[in-house]
Amino acid sequence: MNGATLNYSVMNTFANMLTKYSYGILNHGDYKIHTSKLEGVNNKIKGIKRKAYGFHDERYFSLKIIQAFAN
Repeated sequence: MNGATLNYSVMNTFANMLTKYSYGILNHGDYKIHTSKLEGVNNKIKGIKRKAYGFHDERYFSLKIIQAFAN
């Protein structure tokens, strides 16, 4: 018996949410990276982007990002 077969609206809502987000929930089992790490990466790239205002090409910008994460 699952939430979808019950007549409870809260259980139906929960079952629908699990169905909707099942891909992401199952992916977390394979790739255990939390949003805090991703936010840190994004913030670091944003900082490089702010400094990169005068860069002439995307290749140099890409190299600066790679250099930032090589340490």
